Amino acid sequence: MQNIEFQTIFITLKLAFYTVIVLFFIGIPISLWLTYSKSKLKYIIQSIIALPLVLPPTVLGFYLLILFNPEGFIGLNFYSYTGERLVFSFIGLVIASVIYSLPFVIQPLHAAFENIDFKDIEAASNLGASKIGVLINIIIPQSLRGFLVSGVLGFAHTIGEFGIVLMVGGNISGETRVLSIAIFEKVETLEYFDAHILSGGLFLFSFITLLLLYISDK
Repeated sequence: MQNIEFQTIFITLKLAFYTVIVLFFIGIPISLWLTYSKSKLKYIIQSIIALPLVLPPTVLGFYLLILFNPEGFIGLNFYSYTGERLVFSFIGLVIASVIYSLPFVIQPLHAAFENIDFKDIEAASNLGASKIGVLINIIIPQSLRGFLVSGVLGFAHTIGEFGIVLMVGGNISGETRVLSIAIFEKVETLEYFDAHILSGGLFLFSFITLLLLYISDK
């Protein structure tokens, strides 16, 4: 394979890493709110978060492309403050990946938080523990499995994205060209050997990731 594909692998891994970090940052408070809030509004929020599970990636990618372009609401404001474009850029790719992978991180976290005995949280609060203290000393230790599943699924799902990254990021070498796009291009140009190498690598990565995840549950 050409050296450019090693750069593509690096960009793919970097995208997945940044996406998971951002997803944890926003996913933890959202998951906590969904778990403990009694507001009926949470069902609407849950439905919005789960949309990427049922929407074709091209549909979501199309609307993100509209919003991210320099004339779109988000893209215009982002360009005004930073001087950078969101569409066909790595930062735009990260934001799109966060949106598309959101349910794969939030749903396992939400399920893990629901399994925590609320009496433990009440007891800690009655003893004067702060909300941060409760989170660090009770919620997180009892939800480690949920964090592991969320991180693995978010990372693996981001690596396997195609429709979203193609529409929002395009295929710019060294910036937005990721493995799924590279495989598609190899097949289009009948470079089947390289396509086999990249596809086989992703297949093996996905299998080992899921295998380790299931083994860790024992």
